[in-house]
Amino acid sequence: MTTITATYSPEDNKLRLYASTRLDAETYERVKAAGFKWAPRQELFVAPSWTPAREDLAIELAGEIEPEEMTLAERAQAKAERLEELASKRHREANAFARRASELSEAFYMGQPILVGHHSERKARKTKERMDAAQAQANKAHQTANYWLYRASGVEHFANMKNDPRTRANRIKTLLAELRDLQRGINNAHAALAIWDNMTTDEKIRWAIGNMDSQRIFATTEMYYAVEKGELSPADARARCIAVAQRAATGPNRKRWIEHTLNRLAFERSMLGEVARYEGELTPVILQAFARENGAEKPVATVTDPGAFELSSPYPLPAHIANGCTLDMVEDDWRDLMQAVGYTVPEAKPRRASSKPAPLPLINPTREDAERLQTIWNDQERTTCKAQGYPERALPNEIKEVTQATYSSNSGGSYSVFETIEISADGRRVNNRGYSASVNPPPLPGVARIRIYAGGSAFHKPRAVVHISDKPAKALPLDLAAIEAATAFELENAGQPATLGGAPYDAEQLRIKRYRPSTTQGEVVLFYAGRKIDRFGDSIRRTDAGTYEGYPDAHWHQVAERVLTAAEERAA
Repeated sequence: MTTITATYSPEDNKLRLYASTRLDAETYERVKAAGFKWAPRQELFVAPSWTPAREDLAIELAGEIEPEEMTLAERAQAKAERLEELASKRHREANAFARRASELSEAFYMGQPILVGHHSERKARKTKERMDAAQAQANKAHQTANYWLYRASGVEHFANMKNDPRTRANRIKTLLAELRDLQRGINNAHAALAIWDNMTTDEKIRWAIGNMDSQRIFATTEMYYAVEKGELSPADARARCIAVAQRAATGPNRKRWIEHTLNRLAFERSMLGEVARYEGELTPVILQAFARENGAEKPVATVTDPGAFELSSPYPLPAHIANGCTLDMVEDDWRDLMQAVGYTVPEAKPRRASSKPAPLPLINPTREDAERLQTIWNDQERTTCKAQGYPERALPNEIKEVTQATYSSNSGGSYSVFETIEISADGRRVNNRGYSASVNPPPLPGVARIRIYAGGSAFHKPRAVVHISDKPAKALPLDLAAIEAATAFELENAGQPATLGGAPYDAEQLRIKRYRPSTTQGEVVLFYAGRKIDRFGDSIRRTDAGTYEGYPDAHWHQVAERVLTAAEERAA
């Protein structure tokens, strides 16, 4: 009588059958059809992986499944020993063939040639053929021995790799992904049942089968055509879909798969060591991540009482977490559950510092500050027009007072009349659009952002400062009094020729304003003591470093001193 013993190894997730004698034909066909393969060296049947059907067959044949006594490392060592024995055997064969080839080569000692036409020619050629054949067999045996040695080292390396902590951690991630897939099937089945609860009339059933995703409602294309042809009634089609969904939601096979996956997870985690209990601050986000990793569908965690949390899901939570769609526990119970399941809260990763500068504060200026800043802009525009010789072209503007709703409804798009800009400490706009310019000394950096209004503007009319009336207002971070005094001084001296006034040239009084409309074009405007000297063309040249630069500041100091001195002499 044949005695069969079944074993299972969680290390490689394989079922093995040990038979005391040769199986009969019927049993052998059943074992073969289930996916078991005969391993002659080990004298057993092995399945590549566990399945419920293979487990049922093993229990039927053996009565029970015992734990595998031989570990993965021991099995690898035994296999490596067998392969090394094969390599040793091939090495012995290679040495024997090599000795035989060496003995045959004695006939050609000291380079003795084959004497063509001599009575020894036939024997010499036959000897040479046997020598070449022996040497070829020696080479082949040596290569085969090296192959078996390579296989033996690979077996040991594979066993070590399987037991490596990092490999085991990756295997846990794979098992968790499989667990989520299994639980997702149950969640989809419950979703399909919820859909069919609302599809009760024939019209709705026909629409669902014809328009909804068949996998979502557990229908088939054949079912659709059967309903269309009248071979199957809508009610029967609905009943079939519900039966399939219920089997997927509550069927025994999927539960066995989930239990088996959980057992494998427990084994792998036990091999890595006990999971530490989480003692940090517990938040709903942590509980949601824990439930999501274990297969819960759209979990939501909320604080019910101080120190208590409720976890809910539209579909039943995974069975190893809770029975039902909700679970309410205190913090300590949640910590114990996460430890029991083997969940480790991931460490928070530090945020990488952004390379972009922090945005400036957006300020809704008070009405008083908005009016003062608008007056400053009007005076700056008058200064520009006066310096160019036509002060009458400057048009003043007034602040724009609007509500938040009006601003929001008109501030979107590229052609909006409202805009947000940056202003510097001198009250001027930063990063003007249009004509690109580089200034020396460089412009002041921005200190705040404000809103402006461009509607009804003219060529020599500044933009209007926006004040939102129904929103909290703040004072501008500007020294408006100092800006007003500086603007008044510039307006008074605008359009007047720059002179030395009888004093020697002072390099500190010169301001060089550079304009670069393109890479190779440039011009410079010189100001002395706040008054414009003139506009000059700048010669842009390529440096040895590959950059394009104009004349240095020392050149323009010489130009300014020469022009001012000549004007002083003409005036005298």
